[in-house]
Amino acid sequence: MYRERASSLSGAVLWTNTPSEAGVGRVLPDGCMDLLWHEGRLWVAGPDTRAYVAEGSAGIWAGIRFYPGTAPALLGVPAHELRDRRVELADMRPLSEVRRLTALVNAAGDPEIGLEKLALRMAADKEPPDPLLRHFVIALDAGRPVAAVADELGFGVRQLHRRALTAFGYGPKTLGRVLRLQRALKLARRGVPFAETAALAGFADQAHLARDVRELAGLPLGELLG
Repeated sequence: MYRERASSLSGAVLWTNTPSEAGVGRVLPDGCMDLLWHEGRLWVAGPDTRAYVAEGSAGIWAGIRFYPGTAPALLGVPAHELRDRRVELADMRPLSEVRRLTALVNAAGDPEIGLEKLALRMAADKEPPDPLLRHFVIALDAGRPVAAVADELGFGVRQLHRRALTAFGYGPKTLGRVLRLQRALKLARRGVPFAETAALAGFADQAHLARDVRELAGLPLGELLG
């Protein structure tokens, strides 16, 4: 069973998943990065450019999903180095530090609470997220063109691309596609007809929606919703 709730860390979401048995899971691109806990070990899920299909283990999985662009500063690694990857935290940070962080989570009893404590502690030692990048995400999520938002924020093309790779793991146009996919899925899951979903989410037409869903999610929209 999957459940989630808002975290006290701004923009973050805490979640737990307890599959009754091992099986294949499909995680869709959403512009975010996650810090994961499973069987007493910590992992990092990087930003995805396509559906991540994994043979998940039975038992409790817990995670904290960070708002797009905020995790790299907390974890101390550029997002593009983790693009389409799942990496143990021990492969990214000194082992002594990872043992201390893991002990903090495990001592909480509830891994969800432990992950939140860990994320808040990490955030306390870092500068606040760049408000310009947050504004950029909000604008793209509203369907505004990349070029228009970049001009508004005073970013040149190369500067924006460089900052996007570090913060999001890929270029701004890919981020726009991912956010548009998520908008479409929210509409379609509410029962909005596919043609109307395509128009409201910012696709050229229903065929455009179908192509993007298949490329990013790996399944046709109807099968994905089913």
